[in-house]
Amino acid sequence: MAIQVSLRKSVCVGLAMLWTVSAFPALAQAASTDRVSLSESAITWSTVKYATDAQNGFVRGSLDEKTIVDRTFKTYVLENKYLKVTLVPEFGGRILSIIYKPTGHEELYRTEVGVPYGIGAGNFYYDWLMVYGGIFPTFPDPEHGKTWLKPWAFKVVKETDDEVMVAMSLTDDFAFAAAPPKFRRGSTGIEATYFVTLKAGRAALDARVVLKNPQRETIQYEYWTCTTLAPGSDPNNPRTTGGAEIIGPIETYTTPAWSADIAEGDASAGAGMRRFEKLRYFRNWPALGIAYAAPDMQGGNFWGVINHDNEEGIIRIADNRITRGLKMWTWGFPSFTNEADSRKAPREQQPYVELWAGVSDQFFHSADFPALGEVSVSETYSPTVGMSNVTDANDNILVNLAAEAGSVTVQFISLEPATPLHITLKRGEAVLLDDDVKADPKRGNRIAAAIPAGISGDRVRLTISAEGRELISAETSIK
Repeated sequence: MAIQVSLRKSVCVGLAMLWTVSAFPALAQAASTDRVSLSESAITWSTVKYATDAQNGFVRGSLDEKTIVDRTFKTYVLENKYLKVTLVPEFGGRILSIIYKPTGHEELYRTEVGVPYGIGAGNFYYDWLMVYGGIFPTFPDPEHGKTWLKPWAFKVVKETDDEVMVAMSLTDDFAFAAAPPKFRRGSTGIEATYFVTLKAGRAALDARVVLKNPQRETIQYEYWTCTTLAPGSDPNNPRTTGGAEIIGPIETYTTPAWSADIAEGDASAGAGMRRFEKLRYFRNWPALGIAYAAPDMQGGNFWGVINHDNEEGIIRIADNRITRGLKMWTWGFPSFTNEADSRKAPREQQPYVELWAGVSDQFFHSADFPALGEVSVSETYSPTVGMSNVTDANDNILVNLAAEAGSVTVQFISLEPATPLHITLKRGEAVLLDDDVKADPKRGNRIAAAIPAGISGDRVRLTISAEGRELISAETSIK
């Protein structure tokens, strides 16, 4: 199908996006042959030497940081034209890797050499922890819960050329007798299923966590999705750099008393809160610490990280009225400025930004799980390229819309890049732009339009549609 593009004199097309007056035959052919595949593979992860008992408690005296051992896990790989996704069910039911094929870069963090830490400190359910990376569900307790190292059952739910859906599942029917007192005793019986879906022609991964309470009484629990993010990374050495910014509709935050010093430099917003300005940037985290979106995330449906060193990012789109809590955590950026060879000097501190989505506002603030109830958390993970911010998002389009006197700029990423789009920009009733466009998944998309003098209205409205269906609409004030 031919896509005719007519550019008015008031429209300039940024170098990040190439528009051509053509039928796009190569793209159309590629889209028509796009398929989703599912395959089995294996991955090797190195850790220092240690031992655990039958309940996953740490064996005292077993840690040997001078000896590195390899652990091999069975993996499942979902792949289409845009994404290569690696799952590791047998170690925490996790999405370990999302490679964005148009750039060849990794979006998630992965530890090169694992080092146990927090041993006997009472901070974690098993009284120790070791980071591997990726995205994974945690429940029924905070601080990585009790499922992060457990094997999850794997099942193929749907497998066609157009869509692959798999499920990883686990029931909380186990307990650690020596868990620190602040964690729950016994098991909750909660049944968890983590559905992961990849579709042909879609440059985003869709996931859904379904939790069920089989008991005939309300129980207390916490659920958090943990994400360790390092967008725009070398797949062989994924890590977050100082140019990383936490993106989201977050205006204020709070910190626990023990990590309050990380907030220095951000202005007070009253009631123990700070303006979320300085701490947005990974380079400004002076040390390890926790920050919570405050009061919570009920006002937004997205968050993530953009790496401004190459303008690549990954954004989570979800209903944050369900996962209203956002916990932000890093080891602190200064730890990595003179980073040692991890195989010669393994250490627990690692360079990544960790963001958590929770059904409660903070760790150790329990939520009620109704008797015989079900909680469903749908999430879409979209890589981005060529975007400096996100102002509006849904599971079709991510947009950064900004306007100032004389011009309006749109950056966007389409989650289905091969689908032709129609973009309209208006100020009041005056049309600033009305054109068909083709998304560029490799370099990103930037459109700038002039705002002629004499046109009334102090707001600009954007509409993006496809095949007559509105995908997203957004407004911004002219600064």
